[in-house]
Amino acid sequence: MTGGARGYWGRMQSEGRDQVADEISEEARRRGLTVAVAESLTGGMVATALAAAYAASAWFRGSLVAYSSEVKHAVLDVPDGPVVSAEAAQAMASGVRRLLAADVAVAVTGSGGPSAQDGQEPGTVYVAVDDGSGIRVQRLDLDGEPSEICARSAECTLRLLLDGMRG
Repeated sequence: MTGGARGYWGRMQSEGRDQVADEISEEARRRGLTVAVAESLTGGMVATALAAAYAASAWFRGSLVAYSSEVKHAVLDVPDGPVVSAEAAQAMASGVRRLLAADVAVAVTGSGGPSAQDGQEPGTVYVAVDDGSGIRVQRLDLDGEPSEICARSAECTLRLLLDGMRG
């Protein structure tokens, strides 16, 4: 993919993230919910979209980018073992929800490539939403270059957060 095409792809993905983040803002304000994020694979892309959304200071509690396995284990109480897993995503969501005292939290972890991680092929992504009454996890299987996988993972994470907020 050439630089121009990659730049276009990035802008399209960013516009999609921004639109979903605006919907999250509306839902959070309408329902009086606070939101927190734990990210690994996406390295802050989800938090960036939420922080730029309307009235974010009223509902966005913050985020933790736990890129290294050690941080996931030590800070978010991810159990020993693979960090590209449903269990890790669940622990990350519940850990950041607790740490930042949020009503709803979302977490994303995965293998972006170009090599496999924890035995998971590039494009294997786990997203968890913890709303205090339970944790839902979804596995995504995405194709593309690492930058494309990260961008698509961020948008999917925002969409799953919005779905989780709506019940």
